Formats: sequence, C-alpha cells, structure tokens
Amino acid sequence: MSAGDPRPGGRAGGRLYVARCPCVLPTGAGKSGRYRPETEREAGMRTHTLVDSPVGDLTVVAQDGALVGLYFEGHRRGPSADVLGTRTGEGFEAVRQQLAEYFAGHRRQFDLPLAPRGNDFQRRVWELLRTIPYSETRSYADLARALGDPALAQAVGAASARNPLSVVIPCHRVVAADGSLRGYAGGLERKRFLLGLEEPAAAAADRLF
Repeated sequence: MSAGDPRPGGRAGGRLYVARCPCVLPTGAGKSGRYRPETEREAGMRTHTLVDSPVGDLTVVAQDGALVGLYFEGHRRGPSADVLGTRTGEGFEAVRQQLAEYFAGHRRQFDLPLAPRGNDFQRRVWELLRTIPYSETRSYADLARALGDPALAQAVGAASARNPLSVVIPCHRVVAADGSLRGYAGGLERKRFLLGLEEPAAAAADRLF
C-alpha cells in the first residue's frame, strides 16, 4: 500500500485515512466500560465457547448470530461468568476456522458479524482500530488525531483497553508514540506475540541481523 493510498487504514498525504466499517455496534456498556448485558433476558440469549490458540484458550461469546466478545484467559476487565451465556460447541465454526487461519499466518482480515457493546466514543475508537492494516501499527496519538483531537490520546488508550473483541478488533496494533508496547488486556507477552505473528518476514530477518 503506497503512502498516498486512501483506502481504509492507509495514509493520504501522510495522514491516517479513516473509513467506516460495516460492523454493527450497539450500545450497552456500563460506566466502568465493562461488557454487561442490558437485561437478564439478553444474557440468557448468549452462548459461548472456548477456542484453543497459541496464546491460550480464547472465550468467544455470541448473541443473535454476531460476536459480542472474545477474551483471553486472565483477561483484564473481562466479563463475569454470568454474562457469557450457555457454553456450547455449536454455532462457532466460522470463528474457529478464521482464528485458526489467522494464527497459521494465512488470514489478514476477519470476516465475521460483530456486535460489541460500548458507549459512543468507545465504538468510534473500536471502529477506527479495524482500519489499521495487518502488520502495521498506529500510536494512540495517531488515532486521536484521526478522531479530530490530539488531546484524546489517553481516552483512546482507555477505549482500546476496553475492546471486548480482542484479536478480531486489533487493539494489539496500537503502540506508544515511541513504538514501545503499553498496557494490553491480554498482557504484554500476548501483544508482543500477535505483533510478531503479523511481522513481515523481511522485517523479521532484518531485525535478526
């Protein structure tokens, strides 16, 4: 992708180009930003399953045919067990396949129906995260500028930390302005692993030598 490429996640004139994503993004997070159901009935409509991965078991939560959560073991600010719904092995075939392809290095973009819960600002940030291309990173300041206010960098970091769909919405691609890795709900070792997985072979070779 060239420096002047205006496609989603590219840069036009040196600036991050922001495009709207087709994902569904309804509200429903509490003041703490934790993933919470709107009603007990809604929680009862959810199902979840465990997916094995190189970064440990992933808890995947779905409702009405869309993913509403994907969490690591020991996920910081993860949901309580009572909002995960019934555990099942059925209905998650597509996400299992796409996660397997991603971790095998064969998939760069997920094609899944998403419905993460969050307030308006969080949803804007999560939508923007989806425009960051595979194997690239952006700083919190980059994203704040893309939202129109450089002073929002800290707020962007907070919203990114509350992303309920880890890996699929790639908050691991956000780094500090100096390129260092900062807080990640799944832990910095997992963030480092995911970035390494996406690193182009040529760049990895250059780093070794």
